[in-house]
Amino acid sequence: MDMKKDIYYIGVNDLKIDLFEGQYRVPNGMMYNSYLLWDTYKVIFDTVDLNFAEEWLNNIKQILMDENPDYLIIQHMEPDHSGSIKKFMEVYPNTTLVGNVKTFTMIQQFFSDLRINKKIEVKDGEVLEVGKHSLRFIFAPMVHWPEVMVTYDSTDHCLFSADAFGRFGTELETDWVEEARRYYFGIVGKYGSSVKALFAKIADKKIDCIYPLHGPILEKDRLTEALMYYKKWSNYEAEEDGVCIAYCSIYGNTKKAVDFLIKNLKGKYVVFDLARCDLPQVIGYAFKYSKLVLATPTYNGEVFPPMEAFLHGLIERNYQNRTVGMMENGSWAPMAIKYMTKYLEKAKNIHLLEQSVTIRSGLNLQNEEEIKALADALK
Repeated sequence: MDMKKDIYYIGVNDLKIDLFEGQYRVPNGMMYNSYLLWDTYKVIFDTVDLNFAEEWLNNIKQILMDENPDYLIIQHMEPDHSGSIKKFMEVYPNTTLVGNVKTFTMIQQFFSDLRINKKIEVKDGEVLEVGKHSLRFIFAPMVHWPEVMVTYDSTDHCLFSADAFGRFGTELETDWVEEARRYYFGIVGKYGSSVKALFAKIADKKIDCIYPLHGPILEKDRLTEALMYYKKWSNYEAEEDGVCIAYCSIYGNTKKAVDFLIKNLKGKYVVFDLARCDLPQVIGYAFKYSKLVLATPTYNGEVFPPMEAFLHGLIERNYQNRTVGMMENGSWAPMAIKYMTKYLEKAKNIHLLEQSVTIRSGLNLQNEEEIKALADALK
């Protein structure tokens, strides 16, 4: 991990975690990043999950030796980053905590018995001089909590970005975008307008590197890539033309319809069985591609439960600006398309294709012609 000569990485890797935030699969673990800036004043950026407090404090000790940190900047109060504040203050009680008014409100909520000896309550745009480094605090509310702020180091042209520009996994993986997309649309995706507001605030800043609270440091080509994707994602733009097919099938008949659609498609596509896949990954691919096909049996007058969970996930994350085709199955009262259409009415700028397909139990010749028409409409 490349670092500036006076910025040290003091974070930890969690390789035992199975679910991040209690719902996202992380087979490659998580990085809880923290940084130490050594200047006239010594500055710590964020803490780590409480389970790694001792390892993190040891990382600090190995660098500072008998010195004490002067400031602890708290950019985000989610427990995976703030969980060790109390442990830190037990070791370094004279360190000045730096945050905003919402930060300190949350600190009292999480640590009601914490005694803070020194604190600086900053406002948006204020600067902290720590020697040759000037640290400007830029508020980024709802990226993705209301107290979030990022810190711009005008000396090294680096942005300490809190949860923005993060990613699942550890430094071991080389492909940034796949796990970054799943992370973004799982955690930050609902707040695209807030991400755009942050971009507007940093538009005049020269940025040579980004220090996120999860995932690898971003610089050079990786930085360019990250900025490009975040701009697309925050604007809800498709990364490329293609079709994401999300389906459910109880006895295999709806799957046969999906298989027939695939045979007639041209161009890029990806297929997910919603009952057997990682839902955040499917949501990510629904945003990656310009088109989406939903295929499901009717179930209790609505849709099969995994499809309902998927639709809820899309709407919750402001799914928009896409073309959508639908296929349904029902032996006596097909209702899935009606239900899915009602769900998608909550989304912005969705073009529903007229070429929908209704299957009654099993695929027939008329259905095959309808599916061919759907495939043509998806070109």
